[in-house]
Amino acid sequence: MKSFQKLSKLNKGDKVGIVSPSFAAPGMWPYMHELGLSRLREVFNLEPVDFPVTAKLGASWQERAKDLETAFGDESIKAVISSLGGNDQVTYIKYLSPGVFVKNPKPYFGFSDNTHFMNFLWLNGVPSYYGGALFAQFAMQGKMDEFTVNYLNKALFEGGEVELTSSPVFNDIGLQWNDPETINQTRQYEPNDSWYWDGDMDAEGITWGGCLESIDEILRHGVAIPSLEDFENVVLFLETSEEVPSADYVRRVLRALGERGILERVKAVLVGRPKAWHFGNEKSPGEKKAYREQQREVFLEVVRKYNESAPIVQNMDFGHTDPQICLPYGDKARVVSSDKKVFVEF
Repeated sequence: MKSFQKLSKLNKGDKVGIVSPSFAAPGMWPYMHELGLSRLREVFNLEPVDFPVTAKLGASWQERAKDLETAFGDESIKAVISSLGGNDQVTYIKYLSPGVFVKNPKPYFGFSDNTHFMNFLWLNGVPSYYGGALFAQFAMQGKMDEFTVNYLNKALFEGGEVELTSSPVFNDIGLQWNDPETINQTRQYEPNDSWYWDGDMDAEGITWGGCLESIDEILRHGVAIPSLEDFENVVLFLETSEEVPSADYVRRVLRALGERGILERVKAVLVGRPKAWHFGNEKSPGEKKAYREQQREVFLEVVRKYNESAPIVQNMDFGHTDPQICLPYGDKARVVSSDKKVFVEF
């Protein structure tokens, strides 16, 4: 069984590094960046530190890789937080040298395109947290979601096994970042349907997964992933992005995981609530509901083709909607079907 290092928890006043391994969002929207930094100081009493190309639009992959390596190698930095995601980590993560990350393990927060870096950390026995990007969660307009703050506190300061909960409300309709006036606005939330559960087996394993579109790229480009032996001890978690992929696309990526022998081996499948609205792809409430239902059906259809017994829990609060659980990536998860409960180790 693959072993993982244990991440240290932070103390109030600690320094945290801010990096942009994909798109340098701080260079495009500096006022949103400042809002995120202020939240780290005021809500969490942490001291954020920008690295050289955090705000540099068009930074080379070498520059971004150096920021990652420097942030992990700096002993004064106790955690590293991505500013946002993007779409090109797959082109350079393979060139990173594992040494500095293995010798200096620390909490890393990010999601979406950060799936690539987090898979790299996983393969080298370093856990991380899928969620908590500076722009998407810390710089939430109006105020941070208390649900999100609660789970960030567990990841940053508390630790231990935690029972996951379902937020009573959610939002997947954003506010424009290119208008500074939105900083003081509040998003509109809608009632959440809670979890959709299928299967009656209990399960336990180590979490691995991420954004489905990034997993697709990992498979397409032959990037290293856990071995089939590793997957026999994995709780797989997946979610889809603001690209709002079609059900047919989701089916094809899941089928690829099935045909590679992965789905038949995993202990359980956790699915984040799909984002069903994005700028340029706006949907009515009815269309959003239908989109989410169709994706749920596809997950059940494909996973059950390859695995008849693993519990499948859908509509969970991780991924591209808010509020958000920063889900441990590379740590223990327990799925208790008899009580419809999910526990993870923070």
